[in-house]
Parts: sequence; C-alpha cells; structure tokens
Amino acid sequence: MSVPSALMPPIPPITPERFCKTSFDYLIIGGGTAGLVLAARLSEDLAITVGVVEAGPAAFDEPSIDIPGRFGEALGSKWDWQYETTPQAGIGGRRLPWPRGKVLGGTSALNFMTWNRACREDYDAWEELGNEGWGWDGLLAYFKKSESFTAPSESHQRDHSLHFSPESHGTNGPIKAVHSGEFAPTHQYWHSTLNKLGVETSRDHCAGSNVGVWTAITSVDPDDRTRCYSASAYYKPNISRPNLHVLTEATVKEVILEEDKDGLLATGARFEVDGKTYTVNAGEVILSGGSVASPQLLELSGIGNPDILRTAGITVRVNNPNVGENLQEHMMTATIYEVDPSIVTLDDIRANPGLAAAAEDGYRTSQSGILTTIPSSIAYLPVSKIIPDSDLSSLRSEIPKVNDLRSTILARRFSPNTNLGQVEFNFDTSNYSPYFKASPGKKYATMLQMLQYPFTKGSTHIPPSASPRSKPTTSNDRPIIDPKYYTSEGGDVDVAVMVAGQKFADKIRRTAPLSSIIRQRVFPPERAVLEGKGGEKVEEDDDALFTSYVRNYTITDWHPVGTCAMGGKEGIASGVVDSRLRVYGVRALRVCDASIMPLQISAHIQATVYAIAEKGAALILDDRRGRT
Repeated sequence: MSVPSALMPPIPPITPERFCKTSFDYLIIGGGTAGLVLAARLSEDLAITVGVVEAGPAAFDEPSIDIPGRFGEALGSKWDWQYETTPQAGIGGRRLPWPRGKVLGGTSALNFMTWNRACREDYDAWEELGNEGWGWDGLLAYFKKSESFTAPSESHQRDHSLHFSPESHGTNGPIKAVHSGEFAPTHQYWHSTLNKLGVETSRDHCAGSNVGVWTAITSVDPDDRTRCYSASAYYKPNISRPNLHVLTEATVKEVILEEDKDGLLATGARFEVDGKTYTVNAGEVILSGGSVASPQLLELSGIGNPDILRTAGITVRVNNPNVGENLQEHMMTATIYEVDPSIVTLDDIRANPGLAAAAEDGYRTSQSGILTTIPSSIAYLPVSKIIPDSDLSSLRSEIPKVNDLRSTILARRFSPNTNLGQVEFNFDTSNYSPYFKASPGKKYATMLQMLQYPFTKGSTHIPPSASPRSKPTTSNDRPIIDPKYYTSEGGDVDVAVMVAGQKFADKIRRTAPLSSIIRQRVFPPERAVLEGKGGEKVEEDDDALFTSYVRNYTITDWHPVGTCAMGGKEGIASGVVDSRLRVYGVRALRVCDASIMPLQISAHIQATVYAIAEKGAALILDDRRGRT
C-alpha cells in the first residue's frame, strides 16, 4: 500500500557546501531512471555513503506527471531538457524535439508508462558481441527484481485479453506493474482484428518474445492509479536513509580526473548551483545521465574523440572516438484516422472544461475513468509479416555488406523464419500527431508505427567553441544531437521497412471489427485520384504516398541508446565501457544507463533500463567486495 503523499517527508535539505563536505563512497551523476536505482541499492548497506547530483528539481505530487491519463503533458515543460536535433536531411531538413527528463526521476517521469521487455535474442546479441552476463539469462533476475507485478482478476483478463505467466514477473520489486483498470473503447476490437490478419495473441509478452498482439502492462501503482517511476519507487521509500544524500537543481560541469602511477583516476566532480561552482570528492563516480548527458559529461571531462575535444577547448585525457557515437533510436510515424463521433477521447477532456472536471473528480474520488487509461493496444510484428516474400528477398539485397558482428546481427533479423518484432504498432484514441490539425467536432484515433531495429546510427556531441583557447565548451552549451535519420548506411532499408509498416497499418484499419468505428484515414490523406498521361483517372500509388509520408513526418519515439556502449570483444576499439560498466582508460568511473546498450532492442526501453541499473548495482557491490 502506498503512503499518502501528505505523510511523506520532503527531500532532506542539504546545501551544496554540506554536500561537498560529505565523504562519499559513490557519487551518482544523474538522479534519473537508472541513477535512483543505483542510489537505492548501494545505500541499502548503511556502511556505504551515496551522493546523487540531479540537474532538475523534485516533482512529487505533480499532476501532469502522476496522473496516467495526462501522459505527454510534461513533454516540453520545465521538467524537460527540451533538446532538439540538428536539421535532418533524411526527413526533409526538419529538427525534431528530443525530450529528456530534467527532474528527479528523469525520463521515467515523462514517458508513457509502457512496461515490456524485448525478445530474448535482443539481449543475447549483446552477449554475442562479447558482453558476458548481458544476455537474457543474465538479465532476467534483474527484470524481476525491479518489478512488483499485480495480476488482474480472471474477469478482467477475460474481458480485455490480458495474458501473462506469473513466473515471468517479479512480485517484490519497487516498480509497480499492472494492466490498466480501464481501456479506450477501441481496445475491444484490437485483438480480434489482428487475429483476422493472422497475428496471434501473445500469451506472455514478457517471457522472451514480444511478437504478436497483446495488451500492455503499465508502470502504474494499482492502489492509487498514479505513475510509478524511479523517484516515487526507488527514492521516496528510502528518503530518510542517513547515508543517502540527494542534491537537486545542481548541474555537473565535469568529472575530476587525477593521474597517478597507475593512470587516470576519477576522484569526484565539479558542479554548479546558482552560478557558483563546487567540488565534491568520492571513491567512485557513476554517470547515469542517459544517452545524451552521459557522453556529454565524458567529453567535457576530456574523454572522447580528440578532434571534437580540441575544437571545444577541452584537454584530451582519454582518446576514445566511440564516445557519443552509435546513437540508435526508434523512428516513429503517427497515422491519424477519423473515428465514430460517439467515442470519448482524451482530446475531448483537454478541450472541454466540464468533461475535464468530471474526469478529474472520478479520478480523485475512485481512481477510475479516462484519466486512468494508457495506450494499451499493441502488436510487435516480424518483417516477414509486413513485407511479402518477393519484396523481402529484394530488400535483403539492399542490406549493407559490412563485415562486422553488429551489422551481421542486424542483417540476420531479415533472415527467413526470423521471428522478432521489427515494427511496433500501437493504436489509441486521440490525435497524437504534431503535424495534423484536428477539425472541430470530429473524433480521431492514432496508429503509431515504430521501427525497432534501425540500421541508422547517429551521434551526440558537445559543440565546438568559438574561442576554444579562452572559453571552452561547458555543460551550459546544448549538445549537438544528430540521429542521421535514414541517411547513415542502411537508411534506405529503414525507410523501406517503415513504408511497409504504413501499408500493414492500412490493412489493420480496413479489417473488421476495428474498421467498424473508423470513418477514414485523414493523415496521410486517403489516396488522391490523379490524372494519367492520357487524361484517365489514376489512384495515387501507395509506395509514393507512404514513402513521402515517412520522409516528411517521421518523429522520434524517445528511446535513444548506445552512446556509451559496452565494447565487448573489441574493447575500446568499439565501445566506451566494459561489461562491468567501467569506462575504458579511467579507474573508479562507470556509466550505467541506456547509453551502455550496444544494440537497440525491440521494446519500450524503461523496463530494460531498470534491469540494467539493478545489474549495475550488483556488479558495483561485487567489485567492492572483491568478487568479479
């Protein structure tokens, strides 16, 4: 049972001065999804003193974060770093917003609360690259350790196609995981529609294969139907530990590296509060800033590509061009449909104060109603399901012929009989598109299509300084985020898979019973009737329509990984950290967050990030006790 927020103590106050006088065994930079897991697990031993530095504030009891049905409202707010990409040639020169949490809890406070795991083969690929212990079998215990799954009633299972295996889930972990108590009215048609298209309902999408159609599990507390995230689940219950100190609204400038007879040693960090710079020391430093901030801090500390560091005015301490590279993201499109006008959507709640008040009253008094709902109609499909055999054979010939293990693994996912979720389909009521303008009085639903295994790789780096000798780049300078959507090697294959995803989405919307509530596709518009060369009327070609749509309207799914990747067999030649998350070339410095993933996975990444952090904490404690 959760403790009422009014009874919870506030974050224990600590000044920067007192924080810096504390003798820390571990200093965690970033109080986000992974960082607070580490803080909670390491501080379980009262003989270990842990410090956390977080750039954002705490946001406990913030409705836009806590209430499930208000998902998305915190994006672009003060709780968000509000990054954006460079202009992307592969998507028409557009810049895309790149949300990252600037709040205690990080992006786990901003995400859409989907709780799932990738396929066994995705994690086994990490181990195949040489990262011992990071396969499915090595991670499963940590997935379970992070979660406390509450099974739905038998009637709820039957009414909403909820399937799971109890043995796949944890029951005593900090993150509460549960199926929604209520669903969008369209969900009743989802499973039967996909079943008619030959897509089977998954009986347990968390057991090593997420392929098929299923109803999402969410990171929501079943007792009060509030978001369950790292700040509320890992930090709040441990807020009074005397050996755990959290300093918020403090921006880290660099990791302090000292040189001794054995090489470089991380001894602490410099951070800034209200324009004043402070220095804090620690026995070990752990970066948990995520896929943007962790490589940024390594570069600001002199670890990275010498060319990038020199133009930024940063002294090179460790030559490692892999820092900030290998950026992989799930590309996404949002197809919009006009639906039956009797369907109540979250758009109605946002537009109508009376409906909003009624929804808030229902949520507050009985934890029920539309504000408890989260997108839950999901399907993960292999490439062989969405692309005809003849086209797939041709597409395989376009896969880059690069002789390295990473590329071999990606190419293998196009092999015949491979059963991995290449594209995610997620259907929900409301208009999710930032580009489509709704017409008054009309109701909409959205089909999201997300590419799971991109060939596209980009980068994120600190920017150059105009005066590198006199004014080096600092953490106040926005990073250069360049995902290289569809333009890096293999980008054309990514486009082809996304176009195939649009075509399959069109099949879904034309199939009963879902088709019974869909009036028409409005974005992209239905195929236009064009005039042929001889004056005849010709329908617009699907390939041309959908290719243009993918190029012009792809957006981000906010799942960036890989920028401080585990190097595996090749070590520093291809990575940033080893399989124990230690930064190559520096002692007492680790990275533990989504950036260490060497290859993207077919899943929403939050459950995996929690498992990474749980495993990371265990590795750190093993090393402390002399076990490896």
